Formats: sequence, C-alpha cells, structure tokens
Amino acid sequence: MKNTYLSTALGLYLNYLVHGMGVILMSLNMSSLELQWQTNAAGVSVVISSLGIGRLSVLFFSGVLSDKFGRRPFIIFGMICYLTFFLGIINTHNILVAYAFGFVAGIANSFLDAGTYPSLMEAFPRAPGTANVLIKAFISAGQFLLPLIISLLVWAELWFGWSFLIAAAIMLLNGVFLLRCTFPPHQGRQVTAARPAPDCAAPPVKHRCSVIDLASYTLYGYVAMTTFYLISQWLAQYGQFVVGLSYTASIKLLSVYTCGSLLCVLITAPLVRKTARTMALLILYTFMSFVALLTVCLHPSVYVVVIFSFVIGFSSAGGVVQIGLTLMAARFPHAKGKATGIYYSAGSIATFTIPLITARLSEHSIADIMWFDTAIAAVGFLLALFIGLRSRMESRRLVHISPLAE
Repeated sequence: MKNTYLSTALGLYLNYLVHGMGVILMSLNMSSLELQWQTNAAGVSVVISSLGIGRLSVLFFSGVLSDKFGRRPFIIFGMICYLTFFLGIINTHNILVAYAFGFVAGIANSFLDAGTYPSLMEAFPRAPGTANVLIKAFISAGQFLLPLIISLLVWAELWFGWSFLIAAAIMLLNGVFLLRCTFPPHQGRQVTAARPAPDCAAPPVKHRCSVIDLASYTLYGYVAMTTFYLISQWLAQYGQFVVGLSYTASIKLLSVYTCGSLLCVLITAPLVRKTARTMALLILYTFMSFVALLTVCLHPSVYVVVIFSFVIGFSSAGGVVQIGLTLMAARFPHAKGKATGIYYSAGSIATFTIPLITARLSEHSIADIMWFDTAIAAVGFLLALFIGLRSRMESRRLVHISPLAE
C-alpha cells in the first residue's frame, strides 16, 4: 500500500546520517582539536561529554511536549542546533566555548529523537520496529562515510574542518527539503480523548508497565547506549595505541564496524514485526556484543580486532538500542514521545558520564576502556534476559485474562 509519508521518512532518516557523523566527528578529529583548543585527549573527551549533558537536559521534556504540540517543530529546531554545533566547533579556540557548542549538539540530538521516533511509529503503525531500526542504518551509514571523508582530507592535506562543513551542508539541504514535507498527525491527548469509552462488561486487556519493567527498560537504555558509544569513540584509538595500527588504518576500523551494523539492520528490519521475535533478537545481540568485546580484549591482534570490529558493529550498533525503545514504547502506546524521552534520557546520561570515566581510564591505558566496555556489555546481557523473562510472564498473564475479558 502507498504511504503518503515516505518522503518525510526519507528526510528524517537523512538527519540521522548526519547525526551518525556528528557523534564521532570530534573523536576522529581529536588530534586536530587538541591543537586548536590547546588541550589533550582527556580535554577533548570532556568536551565530548557535553553532548550527553545537553541531551539529558531537555530530552524528557521535549518528548512530553512533542506528544502535546506535534513533532515537526522539535525536528526543525534540532536541525538548527546541529548547524550551530558544526559551524561553532571549527571556529572556536577556547575549550569552554567548545563545551557550550557540544551542549547545543546534545540539545539537537534530544529534539531530533523526541520528534523523529514518534513520527516514524505514527507514519508506519504496522511496522514501528522496522521504521525505528532503519534509523540505525542511516546512523551507521554516516559513521561509515565519515572515516573515508577524513582519510581523503588527510591524504589531500586539507583542513580538518571540511568534515564539519560537509555535515552542515547536508543538514541544511535536508532542512529545506523537510519544510515541504507532510508529517503524520501525532497521537497525543487527542487520541486518548477520541477513543470511545470501554464497555464496562468487557474491559479491554491492557499491556501494563510496572515500575520494575520501567526501571529495567530505562537501565537497559543506559547500558545499550554505553556499549556502542564506547566503541564508536575509542575503537580507532584502541587500534592505534593497543593493536599498533597506523592512524589511517585505525580509523578505518570504524568503517568495518559500521559495515557490521548496516548488515545487522538489513537482517533485523524484516524480523522485528513481532514482539516475541524482537525480544529474542534483543537477547541474542547483547550476548554477541559481550562475547565479541571479551575476545578483542583477550586477543588484541590485527586480525582479531578487524574481524570482531565487524561483529561488534553487527551486535551493538545494528539497531539494538532502537529495538529496546520499540519494546518500551509498546508499553506506552499513547505516549510514545514520553517513552522516547525516558529511554533516551538514560542513554544521554551514558553519553555524559562515560566520557568522564574514559578520560580517567585513558590516562592509564586505552586497553582498560575496552575492558570497561566488556563489563558493561555483560550487564546488558543480564538485563536483556531479565526483560525477556518479564515479557514472557506478561504474555502468560494476558493469555489467562483474555478468556475472562470475552
């Protein structure tokens, strides 16, 4: 069937291609930014942490407000904030001002998330999981392209700031495109008000979300974001300083990593139409992440790192964060923006706290950062098992209640 929101979805996805670049722009240009800001790797890592603080500061409220006022304003404002970040970072020589621009980038990410995820779930109500997982494909595409762009700039001996300007140009052109697109009506208060009163004799069976479930999904959002965020920020440095690869070879590990995530998206997208299957994928992918990270830490050789960069990309960055959000949003069918805000608020806490931890760890050893990520992945696997168990218990409860409801 023809969907009138396909062009809108394309524009929303392109935003996340640029976002994929934005997440790793500072880490891949770390040496150049160290010179520009007159600091060290730990200082740049602290600036990177500002993205998490900015994201956390408004994410929950933007999610709630997008349920009330609609998705478009938040998406457009997020794009404007991202443009401010791209242009600001390359024009400042003060680390405090750079921190402020990083904060703005975090706000940009929050507004994009609050508007985009609910919009896609409303535009494709029959396949919300697939629509959300495809976001990861475009994030991965951006993270695949950026190392190639930077390698080309290094080869041509061009200014590193061109990588920021290319991202800004794509975002600007896409903003003009989205202004002409139609957005789906948001399912906020009006949906609840328009729903007819239930028959007292036959109350509908609701999929409840207890405090335990809410806490487990929220914590999973933190852990899942941490697992892939650490890899995206430190895989290149691990390849260079622990494995012994050259700079240009080490940043290409991120391209291998994103190839894995893209393949995972292609495999996962058609599989996440059913909740039971989606839950099984959540458990499988988190287990694969743990095993792959453990292998890289135990055997930091060139071939092992190259091969398992692909596996880690497949399992930790191929849409597992979006799968967790889709499952959580199923518990809040008429407050998808609020669910998105809660889930990604946990993720933004990760992007704020983890760089502060890794800044300390990097002063001792880059290898310690990878071991830390392995421990986080182990916690994620245990959480996924717990969420799966709770989901199975809820399904059994609904099976027992349904005949009574009839």
